Order: sequence, then structure tokens, then C-alpha cells
Amino acid sequence: MLPKRSFAAAVAIVVLLVSMVYGGTIAIGPVNQAFAQTAGSVPGNTLGNSSDAEIWRAIRQGQQGNVSIQDRKAGILIQSEGDNWRAWRNGPLSLYGAWAMLGVIALLALFFLVRGRIRIDAGPSGRLIERFNNPERFAHWLLATSFIILALTGLNLMYGRYVILPIVGPEFFSALTQLGKYAHNYVGFAFMLALVMILVLWIRHNIPNRHDVVWLAKAGGMFKKGVHPPAKKFNAGQKILFWLILLGGASISVSGIALMFPFEFEMFAGTFAVLNVFGFGLPTELTPMQEMQYSQLWHALMGLFLIAVVIGHIYIGTIGMEGAFDAMGSGKVDSNWAKEHHSLWAAEAKPSESGGDD
Repeated sequence: MLPKRSFAAAVAIVVLLVSMVYGGTIAIGPVNQAFAQTAGSVPGNTLGNSSDAEIWRAIRQGQQGNVSIQDRKAGILIQSEGDNWRAWRNGPLSLYGAWAMLGVIALLALFFLVRGRIRIDAGPSGRLIERFNNPERFAHWLLATSFIILALTGLNLMYGRYVILPIVGPEFFSALTQLGKYAHNYVGFAFMLALVMILVLWIRHNIPNRHDVVWLAKAGGMFKKGVHPPAKKFNAGQKILFWLILLGGASISVSGIALMFPFEFEMFAGTFAVLNVFGFGLPTELTPMQEMQYSQLWHALMGLFLIAVVIGHIYIGTIGMEGAFDAMGSGKVDSNWAKEHHSLWAAEAKPSESGGDD
């Protein structure tokens, strides 16, 4: 008498041999399914013994099938573009983004060693002029504070597992990252509000004029002591910064909203269609998942770019130039500083007691 296990094994072997002889017409549970898989056909042998390479190739390429539920994305079994997204995010984007930020810091350090702090050539006069009123300063600091929070929490998502995780451990890093996620989502709306405020308050001062050409030709006097090209309330460098922050901030806000409300917006297909008019040859038929992937890559790219730009702005506004921080600190600047860096505005500005402004 054979043991039960030996008997079951013998039955399985017989069934397998019969299935091979009759082309798989006998279907007994897992034995026939395993045979179907080794034969190369669809698991379960529902389509016969033939190999359906074209079907699996289409699935591997992300072709969408038909589903009976409302979420059409469920018809995509394999999303191959995820490999490309991960490779770009963890590869060139992460690497070159880090080099860009470190490069800006290194250049500013070199500039400080060579040029030193830009001083008021005539020395402080002791007389003050109001440069920015309370609404302007509020808008600036709302934008600055929200941007710093967004930058730190965003950098944690990009580099935290390499830099912070080994130091603080997984438990603390997990709690920190979750808190950062909530902060990033909600503080983003404060950033958008600040963008609208600075647009309303300062756009009239940031229209290019003929004085900007002279300012750029002399590099604003940044590299040579005693050179002070004329400028109104904002010089050409500040105008460039204004438009970079405004347009870059608007772009990163739109992609951020797309990430906060996934699969609700389709921006890149239309954008690519417009760019293709100029011969870019970009794909215009994108799945909802691809739209999300492009939004995430663009959001990260613009975030790293804006961080690099703002690092330079922080340098000039703090240690880089004497008297510059007072403009946003107290709202008042020394009259000699105003005459040297914004002579056209200083000539029209009133003393700080009357709070005048261009």
C-alpha cells in the first residue's frame, strides 16, 4: 500500500503525462496551470497552448485594457514609464540639483573672498529713507518664510534618506518626513498668496527700462568699488530676480496643485503640443500616470532651480552688501546707501518720517 503522499504524487505525474499527450485538454487544478505557465501561454490556459507574445508585449508597453470599474487607470497592468521616472529623479535630477546648489554656494564664497562685503562708499549718513512699507514687508516675509519651509521639506524628500536618515534613525526620520509632508502641502497655499501679493505690489516697479541696460553693462557695480549705475526702486538684477521668482513660483505652484490632487489635471499633453509647433517632437498622448510623473519631475526641477536662485538673493541681502538687510528688516535704509544703489529712486523719495515711495 503506497503512502498517501506517494499516491498523490503518482496521480499528479499521470495527470501531467496525459495532459502532455492530449495537449492540455485535461485541467486539474494547479497541475494544469503550472503546465500552462511553462508552456508559455496565459496562466490558466484560457487561450489554449499557443504563446501570446503580442498580448504580453502590449501589456509591458503600458497598453490600457478594458475594465468594468470606473477607474480606467486599472486597465494598465504594467506602467513601464515608472522606470524612466525613477531613473531621472534619482539620477540626473538629484545629482545635478545637488551640484547646482553647492556650486552657487561655492561661487558666492569665492566672490566674498575676492570682493568682500560691498560697503557704503560714502559711509552711513544717519539719515533714513523708508524703502518698503508694512504691506510690502509682510508680503516679502510671507513669501520668504513659506519658501524656506517648502524648500527644506522638499529637500528632505529628495535627499533626506541619504543625509538625515543615517543620522536620526528610521523612526524619527519617518515622523519628520510625515510632518514635513503636511507642512509642505498646507504652507504651499501661503506661498501662492504671497506670490499674488508681490505681483500686485511690485509689478509696476519691475517693468524693464533704459536704465537697466546701463546697470547690466556695468554689472551693477558688483565687481568694482565706487561704480554705482543709476536705478529706480528696483535695479535690473532685482527685476530679473522678481520675474524668476514670480514665473518660477507660478509654475511650481501649478505642478504642486496637480500633485496634491492627483489625476485631476492634464497639463503636459497640451503643453507638449504647443512646444511641438517649434519642432520639439514631444509626446502628446499621455496617460494620467505619465501626467503625474511629469508633474513630479517638473516640480522637483523648478524647486531646485529656485533654491539655487534664492541662495544668491539671501547672500546679497545679508552678508553680501552693507545696509541691504535694513530694507526688509526695518523697512528703512540709509540715505547714502539709497543714493549709491538706487539713485533715481532716492532722488524722488521722501524722508522716512513721511514714508514716501516711488
